Amino acid sequence: MRRADRLFQIVQILRNKRLITAKALAERLEVSERTIYRDIQDLSLSGVPVEGEAGVGYRLRHAIDIPPIMFTSDEIEALVVGARMVKAWAGTELGYSAQTALDKITAVIPTELRTKIEDSKLFSLRFDQRQDLDINLDICRKAIDGKHPLQIVYCRADGEQSLRRIRPLGLYFWGNVWTLVGWCELRDDFRNFRLDRIQSLEPESATFTDIEGQSLQDFVKRMTCM
Repeated sequence: MRRADRLFQIVQILRNKRLITAKALAERLEVSERTIYRDIQDLSLSGVPVEGEAGVGYRLRHAIDIPPIMFTSDEIEALVVGARMVKAWAGTELGYSAQTALDKITAVIPTELRTKIEDSKLFSLRFDQRQDLDINLDICRKAIDGKHPLQIVYCRADGEQSLRRIRPLGLYFWGNVWTLVGWCELRDDFRNFRLDRIQSLEPESATFTDIEGQSLQDFVKRMTCM
């Protein structure tokens, strides 16, 4: 990656992050932390409003305007295959949004890149279409965003059904199956629930707040330490 491109990428990342460390930037851009420190210093000297310090993290003091972004051919193909995967696997509402987003991109890019979208040979197929899974995914996604507890009837691996009240925290896709991770009040612990085994679910109108030791970040920490 050219240095000019890397500096542009750093600004783009800072625009989308509240605070990010030099280590995270270095891993993202595949360079050393020393290189990031130099780049941050050069950006500051050139007038980009970067604030922060080594070991703590960096962010932009305020929003800045950047000229419209032009996609590369590979970026266009990545967007196409990503949109097709979302349409196939991420529920009705996100599938529709993925298509409309792709339509907006198609309308503003040059003709030579537009053909890259139309002629892409990368596909995402799903043969076991189940409308109830798409509906459940939409419900779970909204419950996570709104922090609404869920009442679910779940069929365990042994075939037994159980009624659970959970605080939904996140959704994970494993290439064929979606799982919902949440704090299960019955087990007083984190639990994963396969969406294809959920017999019914009902979001509550009430909302919950994150509790220390019971958040999605806590779940991720536990999994990465195992």
